[in-house]
Amino acid sequence: MGRQDDAGRAYDVVLFGATGFAGRLTAAYLAAHAPEGCRWALAGRNRAKLERLRDELAARHPACADLPLLHADAADPASLREVAAATRVLATTVGPYLKYGEPLVAACATAGTDYVDLTGEPEFVDRMYLRHDATARATGARLVHACGFDSVPHDLGAHYTVGLLPEGVPLRMAGYVRTNATFSGGTLASALTAVSRPLGMVRAARERQRAEPRPVGRTVRAVLGVPTREQGVWGVPLPTLDPQVIARSAAALERYGPDFHYRHYAGVKRLPVAVGGVLGAGAACGLAQLPPARRWLSARLAPGEGPDEARRASSWFAVRFVGEGGGRRVVTEVSGGDPGYDETAKMLAESALSLAYDELPDTAGQVTTAVAMGDALRERLTRAGVRFRVVGSE
Repeated sequence: MGRQDDAGRAYDVVLFGATGFAGRLTAAYLAAHAPEGCRWALAGRNRAKLERLRDELAARHPACADLPLLHADAADPASLREVAAATRVLATTVGPYLKYGEPLVAACATAGTDYVDLTGEPEFVDRMYLRHDATARATGARLVHACGFDSVPHDLGAHYTVGLLPEGVPLRMAGYVRTNATFSGGTLASALTAVSRPLGMVRAARERQRAEPRPVGRTVRAVLGVPTREQGVWGVPLPTLDPQVIARSAAALERYGPDFHYRHYAGVKRLPVAVGGVLGAGAACGLAQLPPARRWLSARLAPGEGPDEARRASSWFAVRFVGEGGGRRVVTEVSGGDPGYDETAKMLAESALSLAYDELPDTAGQVTTAVAMGDALRERLTRAGVRFRVVGSE
């Protein structure tokens, strides 16, 4: 592994897609929290929108008046290569990632530039591993997908819980996700893209399974399981990217023990709501297979639209983990405010800053947040108001 020389790079962090809904929130977070001396820039394809955003940031943070604006277009790979070569870390909010994401991943892998995104699309993550992990390992780039609500609280929450359990023993864990939040047009577009391609998702997962080395002498499993009742909620199996990310962290880190087993649920207090949620999700997935229905669903909320500040202020999330092993049982919780946007912007920005500034393990290639940043990112998020706590233990 040989990381490219960072000394000649103009920027520490570049934010691509800064004028989108999630991008604007991430830019505002960086404007308020980037450390003194941080060389950061905004990137996008529309100069006028970037200028308006810079003016808005400068109204609250005068130092942003001179913030560099860089041209980058997902349809122009040369522009992405130029931006990737100019920065140490590149954060992107431009989705759906299956449609727009690969050229930037390729540019960062080739340039030895650390990369973070907000994807929750399993097929995209698997295809990027197959196509760009080897290049990133050679250049020293760290490609860290799912650095928002998908999947930071889940990955770091499981990592935190494992650290409270005995070492060298089989571990069993379940995660229960609860939130009252709503979503934006960009999130809807990414979700529809993902569920409309079940065969592509399965093929990519199988190809990766054949290509990816397995841990030697250890077993890691992440399964949907069956509906259950635990911690005062009904657990409905939740087929998101999160358990896959947790399993990859467990496969890479021996601290997860010789046999790690994880189950992932949506936690719902009332059984009728749980049943209704399952039926509604199934209906939406079915409709997403039909192009006219998918277009109709997409039109309900356009990209760039999302919950207003008042709605976000009333939103919250909590992910509770129940871990067992070696005769010990521990219950932990990761919680915070609006998960999809305010906290996601915080998570993406702090992930980028962690890669730029923290003393981290020597890793490269496609890695998870727990593997790439682990405790350093958890400490950053704790200082930023995300709560990691022990609820109970036996």
